Amino acid sequence: MELDKISSLPGHIIDQILSQLPIKDAVRTSVLSSKWRYRWAKIPHLVFDNKCVSVPSEDQTFGKNKLTHIIDHVLLLHNGPIQKFKLSHRDLIGICDVDRWILYLSRSTIREFVLEIWKGQRYKLPSCLFSFENLIHLELFNCLLKPPSTFKGFRSLKSLDLQHITLAPDAFENLISSCPLLEKLTLMNFDGFTHLKIDAPNLQFFDIGGVFEYISFESTFQLSLVSVGLYANKNARNVSLEAIKWHSFFTDLPHVRRLEIQCFFLKYLADGGAPRMLPKPCLDLNYLSLRINFNDREENSAALCILRSSPNLLELELLVRSEEQNAVEELTYGWVQDHWKCHLEHLRLVKIVGISGVRYELDFIRFMLLSSPALERMTIKPASSDGGWDLMKELLRFRRASVQAEIVYMDP
Repeated sequence: MELDKISSLPGHIIDQILSQLPIKDAVRTSVLSSKWRYRWAKIPHLVFDNKCVSVPSEDQTFGKNKLTHIIDHVLLLHNGPIQKFKLSHRDLIGICDVDRWILYLSRSTIREFVLEIWKGQRYKLPSCLFSFENLIHLELFNCLLKPPSTFKGFRSLKSLDLQHITLAPDAFENLISSCPLLEKLTLMNFDGFTHLKIDAPNLQFFDIGGVFEYISFESTFQLSLVSVGLYANKNARNVSLEAIKWHSFFTDLPHVRRLEIQCFFLKYLADGGAPRMLPKPCLDLNYLSLRINFNDREENSAALCILRSSPNLLELELLVRSEEQNAVEELTYGWVQDHWKCHLEHLRLVKIVGISGVRYELDFIRFMLLSSPALERMTIKPASSDGGWDLMKELLRFRRASVQAEIVYMDP
C-alpha cells in the first residue's frame, strides 16, 4: 500500500499548515484522515473575514446569516486556547451575536482582538470586552466605547488601533494611561472630543488622523515614529481652529526620529504666522515627510521652520497637494533667497512627488540643491507626463551645493 504522506505528517507540521489556511479551508481538512479530523478545532488564531464567506453583494442577508452560523459552529467545536480572534467582513453589522461571541471570548486568555464593523451605526461594545486581561493587541473599527467604572486598564496591551470611534474624553485619557506597556497607538476619525492628551511612557509609534484642536503628550520620551494628519474642520470659518498654536506639539517629541506630516497639518502649524524656529530643535529627526501646497505662503513658512529645526535630517519627502495649487492664484515664495538661512548639512536623499513644474516648485528644488552640501540623490516624480522633458532640462541646469548630487526623474 502506498504511504499516506498526509496522515504521516508530524502534529506540529499539521498545526502550522492549519494556521496558514482561511478558517473555512481549515475546517474542511477534517476529511483528509483520522489524524486531521477536528485538528482545526485547536488552532489558536481564528480569523473571520471575506475569505470565510463569499456571496454575491446583492444577497447580504444570506451572507450575514451564513457568517453567523460559521462562527457559532467554530466556537462550539473549538477545544483549545484562543489567542487571536479577528472579525472583519463586509456584510458584518453590529448585531447581538457579536455581544455573545465577545462574552464567550472573555472566558479565554485571548491576546489579540480585532473587530471591524463595516456597516451600520457605531456598535456599542459590551462591558465584558474590558475584562480581556491578557490583551496585547486591540483593534476596533466603527465602535462606541464606554468602559465600565470598574475598568482598571489593559495592563499587558502593547498595540492599540482605534478608527471611527466614539468615546468620551475622560474615558480616552483613562484608557491610555491605564495601559502602561503601550508601544503603538493609532487613532483615526474620533467622535466625542477634539483635544487629545497622550500619557504613555513606553509609546514608540503614534499615528493620528482627524479633526483635532490640540494634541499634547506627557512622559512620551521613547516616542520615535510619528505620523499626524489633520483634516479641515467644516464647521470652522478657517481651517485652523481659533488661532491654536501647534508649535509646542514638537516640544513634546524630544526624540522623534521619523515624522510624517499629512493632510492640512502645515496649515494648523502656520496659523497666526509660523516662527523662524520651533521652540526646541528636533535633534534626533532623520526622516521627514511633508504634504504641502507650495502656493500657500504660510505653509511654505511652516515647512521652512521645521527644516531649520531639523539639523540632522538625512531623508526628506515632499508630497504636493497640486489640486489646491491649481485653484489659487500663483505666488512665488522666496525659497532661494532664504537658502542661506537654512543649512541641511546631513541631508542625503530628497523625494518630491506630484509637482507640475511651475515656478514656485522649481524655486523650492533650487533651494534644496543649494542648501544640502551632502545631498546624494533627488528624485522627482511629476503629477503628469505633460512637459516632463522640459521639466527635466530645467532641473539639470540648477546649480548644486554637492558635486555628487544626482537628479532622478520618475515617470508619473
